[in-house]
Amino acid sequence: MVAIHLFHNFEFMPDLSRPASLVSINNDLAASLRAKRQVLRQVSIVAIIIAGLSMDAACSPMKRGAGTGVAKADPVTTGLPHAATSHWTADNGNGTYSNPLFYGEFEDPDVIRVGDDYYLAGTTMHMMPSVEILHSKDLVNWELAGYCTNKLDLGPAYRLADGNIYGNGIWAPCLRFDKGMFYIFCNVNRAGLQVFRSKSIDGPWERNQLPNRHDLSVLFDDDGKVYIISGGGTPYPIEELSPDLRSFATNAPRHQLVGKMGEGHHLYKIKGKYVDISCQPGGAVDEYVAVADTLDGPWSITKMVTGESMGETGATPAKANADDRGLWIHQGGMCDTPSGEWWSIIMSDHGSAGRMVNLVPITWDNGFPVIGLPGNLRKAPNTWIKPNTGYTQEPKPAYVWDDNFDSGKLNPHWQWNHVPDDTKWSLTEQPGVLRLHSLPAASLWTARNSICQRPPGPESIMTVELDTTGLVAGDTAGLGLISTPYAGLSVVKIADGTALQMFQGSGDGRRGAAAAPATAPIIALSNPPGHLWLRMHCNFDTDRVVFSWSTDGKVFTPAGNPFTPTFQLTTFQGIRPALFNFNTSGQAGGYADFDNYVVEEPRARGIEREIPLGKTITLTSGADGSYLAADTQNNVLVNRAADSAVANTPNVRFQVLDLGQGRVALTAANGRFVSATEDGVTLKDLAGRTPSNAESFQWINLMRGDTMFMALTNHRYLTTTPNEPGPVTATATGPSPARKKGECFKWKTVD
Repeated sequence: MVAIHLFHNFEFMPDLSRPASLVSINNDLAASLRAKRQVLRQVSIVAIIIAGLSMDAACSPMKRGAGTGVAKADPVTTGLPHAATSHWTADNGNGTYSNPLFYGEFEDPDVIRVGDDYYLAGTTMHMMPSVEILHSKDLVNWELAGYCTNKLDLGPAYRLADGNIYGNGIWAPCLRFDKGMFYIFCNVNRAGLQVFRSKSIDGPWERNQLPNRHDLSVLFDDDGKVYIISGGGTPYPIEELSPDLRSFATNAPRHQLVGKMGEGHHLYKIKGKYVDISCQPGGAVDEYVAVADTLDGPWSITKMVTGESMGETGATPAKANADDRGLWIHQGGMCDTPSGEWWSIIMSDHGSAGRMVNLVPITWDNGFPVIGLPGNLRKAPNTWIKPNTGYTQEPKPAYVWDDNFDSGKLNPHWQWNHVPDDTKWSLTEQPGVLRLHSLPAASLWTARNSICQRPPGPESIMTVELDTTGLVAGDTAGLGLISTPYAGLSVVKIADGTALQMFQGSGDGRRGAAAAPATAPIIALSNPPGHLWLRMHCNFDTDRVVFSWSTDGKVFTPAGNPFTPTFQLTTFQGIRPALFNFNTSGQAGGYADFDNYVVEEPRARGIEREIPLGKTITLTSGADGSYLAADTQNNVLVNRAADSAVANTPNVRFQVLDLGQGRVALTAANGRFVSATEDGVTLKDLAGRTPSNAESFQWINLMRGDTMFMALTNHRYLTTTPNEPGPVTATATGPSPARKKGECFKWKTVD
């Protein structure tokens, strides 16, 4: 296995090296990014090749500037640029995309189109900067546009002083554009509804505050009036805002939506009809859509999507049973393209990695926008044709997390845990490193100036170099995971030396309940050298995190037992890798220097994303190991038990023919084509004709090596009946969460 270490050249990024410049990070950052967007697409890349990387294996040391070069195609994976093969990229490079859009947390998405540009906003809770905004030209490849605010400081708890705002930060943004102005509306629990406005998506953003409104959405109506819908239970009030959006129009007529909907509203007016979409609270919940001629109704309501898990389990995938109902897609916005297509970007839970978003097509059915494709409505494809936006670009990852701190500017994907103290961190005191001065804290849970990122899934390895020669007694510095429970690997300065230790603990319980008692830390090494490497390896299929350390950057030694992360409703977030330095003596202490933060994504593009075009393969069911086989006597496709005689014959071999755009035809050993019709799945002699829709299948790759075949005749999937050899049908509506219902297959090339 080979991993590529990529550094973006942030030549055009604003100066984040001094506290004064941090105050304007959003505006400067966004303006620079937008102004240089075309240049950044051709950004230079530093590549460090790390071979043989495994959970606890050795790796090459990280050396700054260990080879430079420009982005070039990766010959191993379909000619895509290195950046798109070493970091999760939804764009498959063949005209299709695969969900999730980002294999990392992006909560409560809201999307809009402004001309030929698309913008996406998401929840950031207690993290700073707040309210992340992305930009795209094709709805698949995204890049950071900026944030609404660098510091949302509404009191001591926002600074981790006299409390915290875990679970009570800024969330569920509503992104809108009207008459040349961008607006973002976000509620903050216990504080109020924040209204941001800017003439440019780059900012600067002006802010005012209104009374709280839960999971709101705003509509700028055709007559110039502005309405806001909110609430989590029927009837849902629809109130009018003043034209300047600084108050509620108290004398305006009151409207309401009556009916079973939910929370997470997204209110639109489309072709004269009012449309609201929302979901019931929870993980395994559906999305609803209501349509009315007037805001007073009556509202007609139907399900927009039903029981769609996208193949994600409710439990950890490695532990899921066959009847796992999964975690369903719910809560998201929608937009159209200039070509007239409609799309939704919608959220689903992914365990301890957090909530992620999927791009799914919308079909209008009897006046309702419902997710899915004709013949398979209210279900969503994991892989599909990219939206027709009229724009084509090279596949590009939205997130490259690495930071060598050489440029004097932070990678803009870093976020602080609560509002930071800008006098206690620096990129200039010791150029080329991030210096964190310690502040008093009892634990990582309460440690101010912890700087965080989101861990990419389904597997990621974070490594950082740490210099601890500046620590003083009471300092604790290292690499950890902020959540509850939390964990980390740190160097602790004590009176007679230092110790490298792994620790675990719990933050506050939900709604302020007492934390669980902390466990005693495990000493991994007494008096470690002042310069060492710390690493964490996260596997979200098993919910397993291994911490390890190295004194030379080559050989890594595990510290303690693997840690089990969880998704919880205290922070309402997945886990957050963090660099930290705090002092447990009750006062400020010394400093720690961090360098060469590297994030490896070993499964960003592997067999899960490969299509064996032109090869001969066998296909076995993930449910029972049975083989797909050609019944040449009856010319139908069947499945046969793994121990049957047919398993060793040419009848289980199929050639994969490339039809373009990720679509394939499958030919049996007798030359006949697999064909999906209303009567079943047959083997058809085309007599030299081009395959029709009946013989065309969208190759659907799921993570963990599972593959499905979508029949273009009805947008459903080939499936078998587990443990019952017999005819194959094209009737499955999607992947079952545990992928054990007969619709998922494993492929293997035949020598």
